[in-house]
Amino acid sequence: MPRNLPIGNGSLLVAFDAQYRLADFYFPRVGMENHAAARFRFGVWTDGALHATDEAPWQHTLEYLRDTLVTDVLLQNDAIGLRIRCYDAVDPDACVYVRKIVVRNLREESREIKLFLHHDFALYGNRIGDTVMFDPESRAIVQYKARRYVLINCEGGVTEYACARSGTEGTWTDAEDGALSMSAIAQGAVDSTFAIPLTVPPNGSATAFYWICAGKTDSEVHALNERVIAEGAAHVLARSGSYWYTWVNKPGVDLRDLPEEIIDLYRRSLLVVATQCDRGGAVLAANDSDIVWGHNDHYSYVWMRDAAFVCDAMDRAGFPEITRRFLLLAKQVLREDGYFLHKYNPDGSPAPLWQPWVRDGQARLPIQEDETALVIWLLARHYERTRDLELLRDVYQRLVVSAADFLVRFRDPETALPLPSFDMWEERYGVFTFTCASVWAGLTAAAELANLFNEQERRAVYQKAAADLRDAMKKHLWLEEEGRFARGLLMNGDALEPDPAVDASTFAIFYFGVFPATTAMVEGTMSAVREKLWVHTDIGGIARYEHDDYHRIYEEEERVQGNPWVLCTLWLAEHVIAKATAPEGLQRALDLVRWARARATPAMILPEQVDPHTGEALSVAPLTWSHAQVISIVHGYLDALHRLR
Repeated sequence: MPRNLPIGNGSLLVAFDAQYRLADFYFPRVGMENHAAARFRFGVWTDGALHATDEAPWQHTLEYLRDTLVTDVLLQNDAIGLRIRCYDAVDPDACVYVRKIVVRNLREESREIKLFLHHDFALYGNRIGDTVMFDPESRAIVQYKARRYVLINCEGGVTEYACARSGTEGTWTDAEDGALSMSAIAQGAVDSTFAIPLTVPPNGSATAFYWICAGKTDSEVHALNERVIAEGAAHVLARSGSYWYTWVNKPGVDLRDLPEEIIDLYRRSLLVVATQCDRGGAVLAANDSDIVWGHNDHYSYVWMRDAAFVCDAMDRAGFPEITRRFLLLAKQVLREDGYFLHKYNPDGSPAPLWQPWVRDGQARLPIQEDETALVIWLLARHYERTRDLELLRDVYQRLVVSAADFLVRFRDPETALPLPSFDMWEERYGVFTFTCASVWAGLTAAAELANLFNEQERRAVYQKAAADLRDAMKKHLWLEEEGRFARGLLMNGDALEPDPAVDASTFAIFYFGVFPATTAMVEGTMSAVREKLWVHTDIGGIARYEHDDYHRIYEEEERVQGNPWVLCTLWLAEHVIAKATAPEGLQRALDLVRWARARATPAMILPEQVDPHTGEALSVAPLTWSHAQVISIVHGYLDALHRLR
C-alpha cells in the first residue's frame, strides 16, 4: 500500500496510508528504526458509538497544501453528520510532528464529541521492553525504551487516557464505549490512546491540536514539548508551511514554459525527494514498510546508483546540499579496495546482502559495478555545477582515485570489458550494457577530475580505459542482425554468452554520453525498447525488460511484457530530449511526464510501478528515483527548449 503522505525534516519521517493512518515513524534517521509497530488509528465518539475514520462510510481525500509538506486531509461521514479536516507537518527545525484537527458539524444542533487518537509504537522497531505511561508533570503520554523517547500531547494537556498492552486487548478496544480506563502505565508490547473532548456548535466547527515529540532522552522530549506549548502548535504548523513553500519556490528557476500540471508535479517531486533524504547524507530508495510483508525486507536502504541519479537531479534543480552530504557519506563507506557494496543502511553501515561472495567455488565480488562508477560521474557533474573545490579536494583521493583505479583493475584483459558483476536490477550476473556505459562515464569523469589536479598520467590511464571500453562495447554487445545493443553478456560456466533480451536500461548508452543520441546504434536500441516493451493496455508505459516477473499479476506477455515502470517510461523522454532538433520535437517528452502524472496518487506520489490494467500503484510508493526522474526531465526539457530557441 502506498505511503500517500510522507512528511519529514531529514531526521524524522512520518508517513500515512490511504486511510489516513499513521503507518511509518522513522527517527532519528530517515529509513532507519521504524517505530510504528502498526497503523495508528483515529476516531470520533458521537451518537453513542466510536466511528473509526479508517472504516466505511468515511470518505478520504488525501492531499497537500500546494508547494508545502503540510498535508490537507478531508474526512467526511455524512451518516453521522461530521466533516473533519486535518493538517499535518513535521517541524523543519525539530523532531516534532504536529496535527491540526478541524471538526465541522453538519447538523443544526450543538454536539459534544470526543476525538480518540491511538498510538502503537514499538521503539527501535520491536515490541520488547517498551514502557508507556501518563506523565502528570507534562500532562502527556510518554513512551520510552533505552535511548528512544516519544511524548504525545495536545492543547491543554491530556485529560483522558489509557496505557495498556497492545493487541486484541489494546487501548483502541478500551475506547469503544466512549470512555478510557485511565490506566497510567504499561510495560512490554504496549500502546496508548487518549481523548480530546470538543463542543461543536450547530453548523459550526471546533479545532484541536496535538503533537508528538521524538528524542533520545526524557529531558529532550520534555524540552521539545515545552517549545511547542510556548510557540503554539498553530504557529509551528504555519512556520513549517512557510519554510517548505519558500524552499521549493527557489529563485532563479524559470518554469513559465511548462504546463501548470507539470509544474505542480515537479515541485511535489522536489518535496517528496526531500522527505526521503537523511541529514547524514543517506538518500533512501523508498520508505514504504508495507513491502516487508511480501519480501521479508524493504527499500529503506541506500543504493549508490539510485542515490547518484537522485542527487544529480537535485543538483540540476539547485539543491546541491543534498549531493554534498551524500558524497561525504560515500567517502566514508567506500571499501579500501575502491568499490561500493550492494547497498547501505542510512547510517552508512552495510545493509543486508543477498549476492554471494562465492560463485562456482570461486571468490567473486558481490557488487554492481555501476554503483561505484556512478558516484564518480555524480561528483564530476556536481563540481561542474557548483565549483566546490573544497569538497572535491576532500573526497578526491577516495571517490576518484581509489574508485577509478578499481574500475581500471576490474577488467578482462582480453575483452577490455568490465569483469562480471550483477546487473542494475540485481537479478543477473554478467557484463551488461548499462554497467559498461556507467563505467565509461565514471572513467571519463575521473579523467576530467584528474586533469584539474594536473595528474596527467592518471588522466591518460583513465582515458585509455574508457576508449578501450567503448570499442569493446561495439564489438561484444552490439547485435548486428537486430541493429541494437544486447542487454549484456551472461555467465555460462566460465564463458560469457550474449543476452539478447530488450531491456529499458540500455538507455544508458546515450544518457551517459557513450554514443550520441542521434546515431543509428542508439536509435535502433531505443526503437526496440519503445516497440517491444510498451504495455498495450489503456494504461500504457514501458516495462523494465522482456518477460519481467517482478510483482507480475497478469500472464499476457503479447500485450504486457511486465508492469509499467515510471522510471523506464521517462527514460523514453530522456531520449526525446537528447535527439530533438527543434522545439516542437520536445513535446513527446512532456506527454510522457503527463503519463507519469496520471499514474500518481491524488497527492502526486509516484510509485515504482503500476498495475497494467488499473494503473494502481504496485511495489513501493513513493519511489525516490521516480520523482527524481521527473525533476531530471523537467530540467532537460527546459535546457533543450532554450537551446533550440
